[in-house]
Amino acid sequence: MKTIYLKVLMMCLMINTLSCSAQTLPLYTALENIPNNAHVKDTNNELSPYIGTYKANYEGNEITLFITKEENKFFDYGDQKFFRDALIVKYIVKNSAGTILQDTKNNNLNIDFNSTKIKSTQNSVIFFYSGTNCSVGWGNVYLKKVNTTQISWEYRPNDITTTESKCPSTLDTTIYLPETKDLIFTKQ
Repeated sequence: MKTIYLKVLMMCLMINTLSCSAQTLPLYTALENIPNNAHVKDTNNELSPYIGTYKANYEGNEITLFITKEENKFFDYGDQKFFRDALIVKYIVKNSAGTILQDTKNNNLNIDFNSTKIKSTQNSVIFFYSGTNCSVGWGNVYLKKVNTTQISWEYRPNDITTTESKCPSTLDTTIYLPETKDLIFTKQ
């Protein structure tokens, strides 16, 4: 009886171990293939080369990106909820006089700016950007690794306008991020 109990216990432990490891998926897993409560993990440290502080100038403004990696970031797409290792971007935009126009690094602005997909063959990462107040300017940002110290930036906003019914006139709905392609940011 004791032998049967031990065999059943070992079998349960083995099944439990296999089911837990089956929920860890590689970074390249397509969104539609991620089951609930899975973990999409950066097992090959492919996000690490993007981590750091980067600067660029565009139309008289200085943009500083602060890119960090967050492990086990929770993603909630309604019916689909899972964890993913992701890059998180905070930024500061200053005008030519040094005045801060927008600061998501030091202020508690409710702006999501995180990686959603990596394309290793193109050496690039795709980010979702939730936009400024009232989601104005939400869209995708594409960062491509040019070399060890530079990344190329492309920002494709999906919504760049607002209406009075969408957003109160007292809120700043200016898009401060550079709406351009092939802007080079240099690692500091």
